[in-house]
Formats: sequence, structure tokens, C-alpha cells
Amino acid sequence: MPRVATRRTRLHYTYMLVPLLFAILIGCSNVQSVQSDSRDIRPYVSILAPLHFPQQPSKEVIAELEKLTGVELDIRWVPEGVYTDKMNTALTTNSLAKVTFVKFTDYSLIKNAIKSGEFWEIEPYLKEFPNLSQLSPSILRQTAVEGKIYGLYTERPSSRQGVIIRKDWLENLHLEEPHSLEELYEVLQQFTHNDPDQNDKHDTIGLVDRNDLVYGVFKTLSSYFGTPNNWELVDNQFIPEFETEEYMNTMNFMKQLYDEKLINQDFALTSKELQRDSFIRGLAGVYIGSMTDVQRLSIEAQALNPQAKLTLINRIKGPKGYRVWSIPNYNGLYLFSKKAIATEEELKQVLAFFDRTMDKDVANLMMYGTEGRHYEVADGKVILPEETSRLRVDEVNPLYSLMIADMSNRNIMEVVQKEELTAIAERLSEDNESFLVTDPTVHLSSETYDEKNVELSQIIADATYNYILGKITAEDFKQETLKWRQNGGNLIIQEYGEALERERLRNNH
Repeated sequence: MPRVATRRTRLHYTYMLVPLLFAILIGCSNVQSVQSDSRDIRPYVSILAPLHFPQQPSKEVIAELEKLTGVELDIRWVPEGVYTDKMNTALTTNSLAKVTFVKFTDYSLIKNAIKSGEFWEIEPYLKEFPNLSQLSPSILRQTAVEGKIYGLYTERPSSRQGVIIRKDWLENLHLEEPHSLEELYEVLQQFTHNDPDQNDKHDTIGLVDRNDLVYGVFKTLSSYFGTPNNWELVDNQFIPEFETEEYMNTMNFMKQLYDEKLINQDFALTSKELQRDSFIRGLAGVYIGSMTDVQRLSIEAQALNPQAKLTLINRIKGPKGYRVWSIPNYNGLYLFSKKAIATEEELKQVLAFFDRTMDKDVANLMMYGTEGRHYEVADGKVILPEETSRLRVDEVNPLYSLMIADMSNRNIMEVVQKEELTAIAERLSEDNESFLVTDPTVHLSSETYDEKNVELSQIIADATYNYILGKITAEDFKQETLKWRQNGGNLIIQEYGEALERERLRNNH
């Protein structure tokens, strides 16, 4: 009997211990799970960003960026050519990412949404971050809406615009680099008719353009002709650029190029990707736009034809000498959606990510890539070898789009040796500073412009294309400019004039 009792007692204790041990094990498991979750939970940052390169940055570079910044990134890359449409769609369908890039040229499209409270005002929070608190007050003020700061700016020179040209074609035809409008026209003629690629075929044109009157050929060419930059201020009266003689001269020149088939006949419908592709494949010999595109254009052209050589020209002399249009020193802004970012705490997490991207380790990763793979360091300075240039284009360079205030960020290491074409592009962009044409309305505001500029600018864009294509006459074009005035243009002119007067009164006091 005693044995049985002892056995029962043991069984009794065993049955009691099993659930206790089970509970302890579950508890330990939960503790481990909580500890694991607390380690793995990282702020989630979704970003809508433009892609200026053929492909996205490498997964390895993105993974390193996430590791250094301690966030989970969801970057929604959109090709630059369709970015404005995608951004507008996201805005109208309330499907914005937490952070959305807005190009300078699209900023007026977003201002009404900003005024209606769809984006966070960020100025009150900037002082909490060591890097963001050092952003340029003057550039921030250029971006202000009704005196308030909503975006983190991407920095850029005043003008990178110039001419990228096939140097080997010039050499094949024994031509000098063009430095005037007349010489440029002659080069376009020769590139179209005189077999510059020496393949005994009539398969080249002088110039390739795209469906963009600002960042394509037209606006840069118009500044060579002496056209004002958006507006001209004469006797305290604002005159829109398209009412000037110089704008008409530019359209006539473009019409001549079109009629003589020196430019792609479908330019009004051509995307940036197709424009680049035509230049890369050697179908055209001149590309007018941002000179900083030259390095990757060269890489891709030489991948198809090792004999392809490119060069850059920034000084094209016109009737008023050397001139080139400029924009303020920000290329665009990152705005923060109130719908996607629900709380101040969440906003601060996102701002903290951007603040961290300006630190030395992260900024140099985004600018140059990984040391040893994409660049070398000697005496504390960066060396960018030509042989790793393709790797940087394919794996790193798209991240430039995410960098804020990079030109003034002292944490970014100095380059002692750059690719030759990149160095030339930067030197010529700096030279552009000596003959800039500025927009006199940059610091002014017009409510009508913000509300109606999209539809009004479309009137002028359509009229400009139709004139160049020969579908309307000069008188027809003038009628379209009157339509622009009647539908809100006159009010814009009036509001800019009033804003200028208010600014003068403030300055006098």
C-alpha cells in the first residue's frame, strides 16, 4: 500500500508540474518573441521617387542603406518620364507614400493640396535634428507656401543645361565644336546628310528631342535666342515669355529643324527614355539638356559602339550673347503626407531617416557606393575609377534622387579623381553661373497661377507644338496667347504685380 500511495503521489505532482512547466516554457517563449520583435521592429518609410537611370539601385546597396539608417524602406521608383503623371494619380486617388518627391516644375500642381492640409508642415521639427537644422534658410524660404516650410529640398546648381554632342562624328566630318546658333545649325545639317557614322547609309539625324518644352531642347534653345526665363519684367509689368519676339524666333528655328528633318519627326510624342535610346544607339548626334547626363550616356553608347565619344558645350552664342535659363537652387522637394503619416511621432521617425542620410557613412554610401567596389579612398579623398563607372551607374547612382542638400553637405567626401566627362559637366555648370537668366517671379506668389497653371500652360504648350509642326500660323499662335490671358493669364500678371509691390514695400520698411 505504501508503494502505491507513493506512486500516486508522484503522478499527482507530475500532473501538477506539467502545466506549470508548460506555462513557464510559453512565458519564456513569449519573452524571447517580444525581445525578438523589439529588435526587428524598424520604422517603415515608403517613398515615391523618380528614377533617372535605366534600372533601380542594387538590392545590396539598399540593404546596406536600411542597415545603417535602421529603417525598412519601401521605395517606389517611377521612371522620370512618367513621374509627374504617377505623382498626380497618387495624389488624386489618396494613395501617396509617406514621402513624395515633387519636381520643381510640378510644385505649383501641389500647392493647393498643401494649402488644404494634405501635407505636414515640417519647419517646427527641423531644429530637433542635427543635420536638418543646418539646412539653408534661404533655400527653404524659396520653397515656402504662405510662409510655411513643408519640404526637404534636393539641391542643384542654378543651371546644368548645355549641349552633349558626338565628338567622333565631329572628327569624322572634320568639324569644329559649335559655339553659336549658326554653327550649331551647320553641325545638325552635316550630321543629318553627310554620313557622320561612316556606314554608307542615310540613317542619322542631327538632333533628338522629347515631349518636354522645359527639360527637353526647347527652353535651353530659347535661352540661347535671348528669351526671358518664364517672365520678363518691363516697366513694372510682367510679360510672359511666349509673347516675346525671342520665343517666336525659337519656334521658327525649331520649325526649320522639323521641316528640314534635322530633328526626330515624332519629338512631340517622344519620351525621355526613347530620346536617350536614340542618342545612345547613334541615330542622332546632338542631345540638348542636362550636361550631367553625359557620363551614363557615354557608358551606354560605348557599350553598343566602343568608338563612340562624347563631348560637352555650354556656351552657344545667340543674338544677346551667352545666356542660359536657371531655376532656384532646389531641384525638387520631399513632402510628407498627412494621410500616410498619422502622428507626429511617425513624422519624426521619417524625418530622422532623412537626417541620418546626411551623416558621413550614409551620405557617402548614397553618393559613391561601397568602398572597394565602387570607389577608392586615398589621403581621405574619393577616387572614382573609370573602370567602375558602369557599376556606379547600375548599382548606386539612382540613389542621388533621395539625397537632400547634398551640394552643401560637408559630410560628403571630396573627389580627387572623377570620370573625365563628369568633371567637365560640373566645370561647365559652374561656368553657366556667369550668364544666367533668372525668373523674376521666383520669390513671388499668385493664387491664380497655383490654381490654373496646369490648364493654362497646356494652352501654350499645345500652341507651341502645333506651330512648330506647321499646324497653325503665327496669327493662330497669337490667338492662343490671348486665350491664355482671357482664361486667367491677365489675373496672374496682376497678382504677380501686386506681390512685387508688396515685396518692395516690405524692403523699403
